Amino acid sequence: MPWRFDLPASLVVFLVALPLCVGVAVASGVPAELGLVTGIVGGLVVGALPGSSLQVSGPAAGLTVLVYEAVQEFGTGALGLLVLGTGLLQLAMGALRLGRWFRAMSASVVHGMLAGIGLTLLFGQLYALADRKAPATGPEKIAGLPALLRDAVTGAATPSAVALGAGTLLVLVFWKYLPARVGRAVPAPLAAVGLAAAVSAAADLPVARIRVAGLLDVVQLPDRGALGELASTAGLGTLLAFTLIASAETLFSAAAVDRMHHGPRTHYDRELTAQGVGNTLCGLLGALPMTAVIVRSAANVQAGARTKASRVLHGLWLLLFTALVPGALGLVPLTALAAVLVHAGAKLVPVRRIVALCREHRGEALVLVVTAVAVITTDLFEGVLVGIGLAVVKSAWQTSHLQIGVEELPAREGTAGGVTDGPAGGAAGGLSDRLSDGAVGEGPVMRVRLSGNATFLRLPRLLDALERLPADRPVELDWSGLRHLDHACTVALTAWAAQHRARSTASLAVDPPLPTVV
Repeated sequence: MPWRFDLPASLVVFLVALPLCVGVAVASGVPAELGLVTGIVGGLVVGALPGSSLQVSGPAAGLTVLVYEAVQEFGTGALGLLVLGTGLLQLAMGALRLGRWFRAMSASVVHGMLAGIGLTLLFGQLYALADRKAPATGPEKIAGLPALLRDAVTGAATPSAVALGAGTLLVLVFWKYLPARVGRAVPAPLAAVGLAAAVSAAADLPVARIRVAGLLDVVQLPDRGALGELASTAGLGTLLAFTLIASAETLFSAAAVDRMHHGPRTHYDRELTAQGVGNTLCGLLGALPMTAVIVRSAANVQAGARTKASRVLHGLWLLLFTALVPGALGLVPLTALAAVLVHAGAKLVPVRRIVALCREHRGEALVLVVTAVAVITTDLFEGVLVGIGLAVVKSAWQTSHLQIGVEELPAREGTAGGVTDGPAGGAAGGLSDRLSDGAVGEGPVMRVRLSGNATFLRLPRLLDALERLPADRPVELDWSGLRHLDHACTVALTAWAAQHRARSTASLAVDPPLPTVV
């Protein structure tokens, strides 16, 4: 029976999701309960819908930075409208069967986006770990790190908060090295947060803790008064960023989860529709946006889940915990949640992938790094646009690869310069017979062969090669091997041919004839 596997798996996912839901909400600048609301909807509603059988949805660290910026700019009341709009757009994209097209996104851009988000989250939560307010922008956060480190070492920052946060981080890092029975029985985030709460309560440490309110107190309908502000360019850009990033993270996560098991594969359009339903409901409740989360999904698969029942049950456990023991959240120190998010942010940085790309595909590594830096220094939406633009430029440059071969043909008997005047006696003879123009020059024929793709990106190299040809030699230009000749190259070759014929007494043959330039 699948229940024999799904029930224990659901408990593991619940224990992993609980601290992450709370931590993502706090880092996003909203009440902790809103993260739990999104986790509950992700389990009970999205978990029951078709799309992916083992993928688990909820609030994700990957959207934390964007949500925090949106809350600061538009207010908490506008968050529901943004999430509602995200859900409706995802429903439309699912109906139009656009889910599969997200797989066309450059993997380096996606990983660069996640690395930028992870580093921004990491830098920001280091301040929260030391009970300090983080600067507003990514560069300011990085510039302030030396002063933050000095305050932590000298005791200028709250010593108890620093010690508790550092201890929580150590538990997260080294938990996997414990014996398998212990490490698998209790997820690292839950163990770290639980130990931090126990230590702070037992020692009565003077650290800030989560402020607790009931679910009904934090759930609110979207603020229609914020519609005017969200209709601005900034508001629409934020909505588009919510939609694209949530959808891309979900579908890339689905591809990763499918590689972890041998069960039913993900139907991308249905999964996008399911996410749309979940985000629409979260928007109506004023909660955080949801995506599929690789950490929870991997825990679900590794715990032995067989059907979607495990993810539905994990939502039920979140609901029961929030309804029956909400006061337990008030024991959790904020510095412990900051440590959880520092660890989560660090895991978003694909260090091994970057190293591998640097060895084998340096162009892709450059796209990844530039995207990450752009996300940190500007914002998420602009950073991703920079990454996509660079990926397009790189692909255009690579696909416009042009081979230029120049060879000197030996002169044939009966010709002045290696160009026959009779019927085609080989490639050279055929060219000259059809296309030679003007007097025949002295010396061997210079044959230029072009193959590949001739685009404006390769014009400097192409023209340099042609202009270096001797003016007193017959020339044969063979571009029959080109797969593509764009308009700019056609114009340039036509102009070069005209100039060569005007300046030189030697013949010029072009095969096939160049298109007419308009």
